[in-house]
Amino acid sequence: MRRPVPLPPGPLRGRFAPSPTGALHLGNAWAALCAFAASRRSGGTFVLRVEDLDPRRSKPAIVQQQLEDLRWLGIAWDEGPDVGGPRAPYVQSQRLERYADALGRLETFPCTCTRKEIRAALAEIAGAPHGGGARYPGTCLHRPPAPDRPAARRWLPPDGVVEATCAHYGPLRAQLRREVGAVALRRSDGVFAYRLAVVVDDAEMGIDLVVRGRDLLEDTPLQVAIARALGLVPPAYLHVPLVLGPEGTKLSKRAGGLSLARLRAAGARPEAVVAYLAEHMGLVPRDTRLLSARAFVDAFDPSRLPHADLVIDPARAIEEIVARGSSP
Repeated sequence: MRRPVPLPPGPLRGRFAPSPTGALHLGNAWAALCAFAASRRSGGTFVLRVEDLDPRRSKPAIVQQQLEDLRWLGIAWDEGPDVGGPRAPYVQSQRLERYADALGRLETFPCTCTRKEIRAALAEIAGAPHGGGARYPGTCLHRPPAPDRPAARRWLPPDGVVEATCAHYGPLRAQLRREVGAVALRRSDGVFAYRLAVVVDDAEMGIDLVVRGRDLLEDTPLQVAIARALGLVPPAYLHVPLVLGPEGTKLSKRAGGLSLARLRAAGARPEAVVAYLAEHMGLVPRDTRLLSARAFVDAFDPSRLPHADLVIDPARAIEEIVARGSSP
């Protein structure tokens, strides 16, 4: 098991950055609470950012719903799309020129491979004596792009080992060129990749502590490599265990997986939601029935977090959370 490392001294600028693709669910609430608590405990600033890069999936109406859900939960932010701040704009769709500038500072190449072609090439590599593993086989590195197709822009990470650190899960090491290959930083339809946008945004917004779910842990060395290639200083990272559905399935905003809106409609109190998460993640005693977001800040201790994810049954979770708020 990797050994954790201490967080940098405060005050720290932290952030929560949901994508407006659906209602926030219990897993999003957990990540938001952890990011909020880590920033507040350090005496720092908490930033809310809207990550609406993909216009086909993002829905502006959902932004307001997410803001309402976060406020209902008791989370407040110092800077964000609705309150402004010195690092505005806080909406990614309004920051596209910044991503284009960053992309232009990297050595990228055009790629016109389709997903089908990439899958076929990977299948062929996998059958070779020393093949397989890379997400992109490097086809367009060695041939001119197809002139009749729109081109993505890919970036080849540096050779050798890239190191990063998570304050909970410990050191990370990756040989990105071998394990990941050339990554798309702008899709063929012109949409910038999350990996590029998040690096640019965190640097320009002065974010020095990123708290997020464990599902992004393995992507951290790549984001660190992109930051360094752009001459930026990567933030510190704290990844937290996930809240998962039955049999370890990931909760989904678009599928409405245990959404905060559903909990509110069932009569749940926000303090019951916070207490449920804090208790099941081992931050407060078992008899803690209600806990405010402010009290969660005091209870939050990264050293006490489990390494394993929390697997829940949605129906039982709703029942337990509602019961917490109705019991004397």
